[in-house]
Amino acid sequence: MMHIRSPKTEAEWEAYFALRFLVLRAPWGQPQGSERSADEAQHQHLAAFDENQQLIGVGRLDAIDAKRAQIRFMAVLPEYQKNGIGRQLIEALETKAAAQKHTEIVLHAREIALPFYEKLGYQLLEKSHLLFGEIQHYLMQKTVLTHD
Repeated sequence: MMHIRSPKTEAEWEAYFALRFLVLRAPWGQPQGSERSADEAQHQHLAAFDENQQLIGVGRLDAIDAKRAQIRFMAVLPEYQKNGIGRQLIEALETKAAAQKHTEIVLHAREIALPFYEKLGYQLLEKSHLLFGEIQHYLMQKTVLTHD
């Protein structure tokens, strides 16, 4: 059974960043370290763990302002994709955002991931940036209900 929580130990954090590198950077020949940003400590991180406590998916929630948050660095190991793990990570990140009174979540989705996010209720707003000169991204948003 899979569960989602923040990484806790140094080994879990290393696995967290290693997965981000493996899925989001290595396939495009990017250098080790490019999967991290200088402000990691300021954001909320969630990881999906399988029944053997292997880290199999990651995502980060950034507060933009009092109302808006951004989901970034979403990644699931290729062999675990299409099993609902990404959906559960997104839902957990949305729950965190709502608990913090954010009413809107934005993200920049890779073109290949547009149908995934649209199924989860995200609306395509516009074409955004081109990552590594080849991966087209699109700005998407979703309104979330806050918890009182």
